This record gives sequence, structure tokens and C-alpha cells, in this order.
Amino acid sequence: MANPTFSYIVLLVVLIVLIKANASPSSVNLTRVHSAVAKGAVCLDGSPPAYHFDKGHGEGTNNWLVHLEGGGWCDSLKSCSKRARDPNLGSSNKMQSKGFYGILSNSKNDNPNFYNWNRILVRYCDGSSFTGDVDEKVYKGKKVYMRGARVFDAVMGDLLERGMKDASNAFLTGCSAGGLATILHCDKFEALLATKARVKCLSDGGYFLHAKDFYGGYHFEYLKFDKVVGVHGSAKNLPQTCTAKIKPSLCFYPQNVIQRIKTPLFILNSIFDTYQLEYIFTLTYLPKVGRFWLKCPNNTKYCSSSQIRRLEGLQSEFVNTILTRLGNHPSSRGWFIDSCYTHCQSLFGPSWLGPNVTLSDKVCKTML
Repeated sequence: MANPTFSYIVLLVVLIVLIKANASPSSVNLTRVHSAVAKGAVCLDGSPPAYHFDKGHGEGTNNWLVHLEGGGWCDSLKSCSKRARDPNLGSSNKMQSKGFYGILSNSKNDNPNFYNWNRILVRYCDGSSFTGDVDEKVYKGKKVYMRGARVFDAVMGDLLERGMKDASNAFLTGCSAGGLATILHCDKFEALLATKARVKCLSDGGYFLHAKDFYGGYHFEYLKFDKVVGVHGSAKNLPQTCTAKIKPSLCFYPQNVIQRIKTPLFILNSIFDTYQLEYIFTLTYLPKVGRFWLKCPNNTKYCSSSQIRRLEGLQSEFVNTILTRLGNHPSSRGWFIDSCYTHCQSLFGPSWLGPNVTLSDKVCKTML
């Protein structure tokens, strides 16, 4: 039998290594864009949009990395009203400073390619992947503002005034709902910069696959994206090359818009992305439907042979979709698709700068 004291020491050492690998030397203060309020560019509760800005230095002074925060979506007036009270995802009033990790870290050891760039984390307080723009609504006496597209414009305008207009290199990145926003706004971001700037985009965990779930339907499409696009009025802010051909909510799926993106784009995603497995394919958040999948994705020893076949089929479909839908721009496309049971990898130090082949190297060799 293993010595419990020794096992505890080993666990403690592992935890210390992980904490050190993901350590951030300092927190970055919050900047609220108060001037945006007059333009109606506000969070769900009417507070000003916000971001964290760690100024670049040395050779990185004229380089900018802008990261769009993720955090799901609200899909009804009721859920958006509830989210408006969330101090992290619906209001900037109580947002605090944040530590920067992974691709945002200011450590040369942890983030050798971007540590000295101007690094910005744009807070996500609209619930629409920065696409919404409708008149204010009222729910139970409380005003709700769904103005994500205006928030994006206001924050980018503020950053341009702070020096981004003179950028030599500009990199738009994002995680999850922010990764989706990165794809949807990639060309728009490029158009904001001077012609001399080299502009590229990285979507991390934002390639949400439009495919039948493990029950033969498209539940996520009509239970989530149809509603998000509808309540936020997102259609007018989605790529017109897509909305002119198919219903707007299908343009929330990257495979339907990515072919026409002109700006260089890198996709970082797991085939077995935890969010997608739970909410798009196994539906484990619906207990009556997804209860048979509760243990399987995290540990294949709990999977039946039919479940294994389902996962293998998802793997093939994901890879084929990536290869066939990245568009006719092979020299301006890159991807790193793994099979890790995870969601978003660029903000976590140990995954961004691993012990062997690093995500940082894969991204930078392709995009820089």
C-alpha cells in the first residue's frame, strides 16, 4: 500500500509546480470607458464597458494583443436581466483588477512571444459575443441593455486613441464566447487598424461545431443560438455574406463564416471540448436527456462501446469540418486541434507553455 504521507507530499509538489507555472507577477487594473455611456455602449445593467490594459515596453511597445473574454450567452430577457446582476459578466460596477496568465502574462519565461506587448483583456458584459444592439428593455421594473456590438466599437475606439492606431502588429484573441467573437469580428478589427499594421486573429475554444447531437437533433441550435440572436438583435451585426444565405443564428457557427474571413486566422480547439460535449452533444445539463453521459467523456472506462463510437464519429466530423471549411486561404490559416478534455487553453500557463511542444510555439510559428 502506498505511504499516505509520501502521496500527500507528491500531490503538494505537483500543486506548487502548477501554481508557479500559472503565476502572474501582478494584477492589472480595470479601465472603465465612461465616454461610451453617452453612445449607448453599455453593459447589460447600463454600466460602462471595461478592460484591463498592461502597457507594452521595449521591442513590444508598438505591438498590441487584445483578448476578448468569454462566458457563455444570455438567451432571453429574463436570463439577460439575471446576468445584468452578475458582477463579472453583466456589470462593470464591481469588477476588480485581474491577474494576467498564459498568452496575457508579462513574464518572459511564461509568455516569451507576447510578454512585452500591450496586452488587453476586454471584459465580457453583454452576453451576445459582442453582437447585440437593440433598444433598452425592461424586466420586472429593471432596465436591460443588450448592446454588445456597441461595446466592441467603444472599447476598440478607446484603445485606438491610447495608441493602437499606430500598431505595427495587432493580434485579436478570445476564449469561448470571446473566441467566437474573435472570428465574427476578425475582419472588422483588421479594418480599424492602419494599413501598415500586421493584423491576425486567434480563436481559442470558440469553434462551436454545428452538427447533430448524440440524440440525432440540433438542440443547441434552437435552445440557445436561435434565442441569443433573436433577443439581442444580432443579425445585423453578423457577416452579411453569411446572413444573406442562411438564417442568422447559423452564422454563430464558425464553419458557416470562416471561409470568407480575409484576415489571417488561427483556430485553437479541442475536439472533446468540455463545453461542447456537455451543452451541444451529450446534453448532460438536461438530466432527463443526458444522464447516460455524465461520466463517460471525462473517463472512457465509463463509456459503452456505442458511446465510444459516438465520440470517434465526433472526432472525425470535427477534423473534417476544420479541413474543409477553413477557406481558400491556406497561407493565412492555422490550427492546433487536440483531444484534451478541456475548454480554452491559451489563458492557462501550463497548457500555453507546456513542457514539450507548446501551444505558444504552434501559434507563433504559424501567425507571427
